[in-house]
Amino acid sequence: MPLIAQFLIGLLFGSGLVISGMSNPEKVLNFLDLAAIPSGGWDPSLALVMAGGAVVTFLGYKLILKRERPLFDTQFHLSQVKNIDAPIIVGPAIFGAGWGLAGFCPGPAFTAIGTGSTSAILFVIAMLAGMVAARLLALRQQRIAAPGAAK
Repeated sequence: MPLIAQFLIGLLFGSGLVISGMSNPEKVLNFLDLAAIPSGGWDPSLALVMAGGAVVTFLGYKLILKRERPLFDTQFHLSQVKNIDAPIIVGPAIFGAGWGLAGFCPGPAFTAIGTGSTSAILFVIAMLAGMVAARLLALRQQRIAAPGAAK
């Protein structure tokens, strides 16, 4: 049942991206091009989509966290990290740079693959390679930091 729920949630998310036009990198780039504001070429619709997502997420957390436990698990798994460190700064900076350069972020990129977009396919390949590289780097750092690790 959890797999079916995850599939349906992903389908709903992907449908929302397609309906809102956010799987089109031009729409995203037109939002990020603030220099186009005076000429009327700026597209504010992404801000409305993000605001809608923030409101739904806020209300969803308020509603769901009133439950004793999630539907498909024994407990909620919420981050306990409160400090701001380099990964919290660097990760979003890389995400934002990639989004601004390519016009894609992960969800819309996967959605755009369905259209046969070469740029979406290349973006997803590069994104997956970056994820693997980040995981390997983190594992390497854990090995080095472990007590008694060979150096």
